[in-house]
Amino acid sequence: MAAAVERDLPLTGAPAGGAPATTGSAEGGHVEIEGLAAGYDGHRVLDLDRLSVRRGEFLSILGPSGCGKTTLLNAIAGFVAPESGRILVDGADITGLPPHRRGLGMVFQNYALFPHLSVASNVAYGMRVHRVPKRERAERVAEALRLVGLEEFADRRPRALSGGQQQRVAIARALATRPAVLLLDEPLSNLDAKLRREMRVELRKIQRSVGTTMVFVTHDQEEALSLSDRIAVLNGGRLEQLDTPDEVYRRPASRFVAQFIGAANVLEGTVREDLALDVGGLAVPVGLPDPVPGRKAVVAIRPERIRLAPAAGTGAATGVTGTVAYRSFTGGAWQVEVRTAGGLVLTVHVADSGAGSADPPGTGTAVTASWDPADLIVLDSGTGR
Repeated sequence: MAAAVERDLPLTGAPAGGAPATTGSAEGGHVEIEGLAAGYDGHRVLDLDRLSVRRGEFLSILGPSGCGKTTLLNAIAGFVAPESGRILVDGADITGLPPHRRGLGMVFQNYALFPHLSVASNVAYGMRVHRVPKRERAERVAEALRLVGLEEFADRRPRALSGGQQQRVAIARALATRPAVLLLDEPLSNLDAKLRREMRVELRKIQRSVGTTMVFVTHDQEEALSLSDRIAVLNGGRLEQLDTPDEVYRRPASRFVAQFIGAANVLEGTVREDLALDVGGLAVPVGLPDPVPGRKAVVAIRPERIRLAPAAGTGAATGVTGTVAYRSFTGGAWQVEVRTAGGLVLTVHVADSGAGSADPPGTGTAVTASWDPADLIVLDSGTGR
C-alpha cells in the first residue's frame, strides 16, 4: 500500500524546466514502464515487460549486482537510451526526451555537489539552469533547506559538512526543482552503519512530508525492507516480484526471491507416502497443502522461525534432529548451524534475550530444530499443478 501523503505541499507540483503535459488518467501509475529493454555494447542487461510506480509511493529497486537496477534508474532519468519500450510519467511518453526535459530529480551515490559553491548555491543550481526567477529561487532554497534541517548551513561549503549533511543537501537540491519523480541511486552507501540507519528515518520522513514519488535503487535489503511502500526485486534484468516488504519477505514468489531476500533454508525433496518430505534420505515433516506422494516439492523456512530444543524430550511434531555444528554471536541474535546425520544443514537465528538468560546450545550439542507449519514457505507444493 502506498504511503498516505498530504497534497499541495510547497515542494510538490509541476517541475521547473518544462515537464511533459499530463495526459494520463488517475487509474494509471505515476510512472509506467512498458516493454523496456536496455543494455551496453550489445549485451542486454534489462528486459522488463511492465513496471508501474504509484503516485506518492516509495518504491525500492532491489537485486544482486548486474541485475539491471541502476540501468533501470538511468533509463528513467534519460542517461541510458533503451533499445525498445516506453517510459511514461503521468501518461506522457518521455522515452525520447533528454534528461533535462523530463522533469525528474536525481540523487547520485556520490551526491555530486559542487565543492566551490555554498550549500545554498548548490541547492539553487538546478533552478538557475531552468531560469527560475531570483526571488522564487531564494524562497525555494530556504524552503528546501528547512525541509532537510540545514538552514544554518546555507553559507558553508560541502567540505565543511558530514556525509549525512552532504546527502541532505543533495536531496534538497533535487527537491527544490519540484520534480515529478525523485530518483535515488544508492544515496546511503557511502555512510557508516550508524548514520545510514539515521538517514533512513530522515529520508522516509522527507518523502512522507512532501509526497514526492521516489524510486530508490539499493543493494541493501534492510534499507529496502524498512523504507519502502513496495519493493521490485530484479534478477537477470527481469522482474521477479513486486510487492510490499512484508509480502516479499513472507511470501516470496520464487526460489530466487526466497533465498535473496533475507536468508532461507530451502528443502527440496520427494513427497513420501506419509506426506513427509524426503530430503536426501531424511524424512522432514513439513505439512504441505494437498501433496501428492512421489512428486517433487520445494519448501523454505526462515532462520528466525526455527526453534531449538534438546534432542530428547521435545514434543514438536514438525522438526529434525541434528547436532550444533557452528554458533556465533552477532549482537542482537545468535547464528546457529544444525547439521543432521544425513548432511542437511539448517541455519537458525536465535534472538539474544539478555545477559541473564541462557545462551543457545553450544557446538556438539544434540538438538531438535522445529517450526510452526504456518511459517513454511511453499515454493512447489508437489501437487503437480
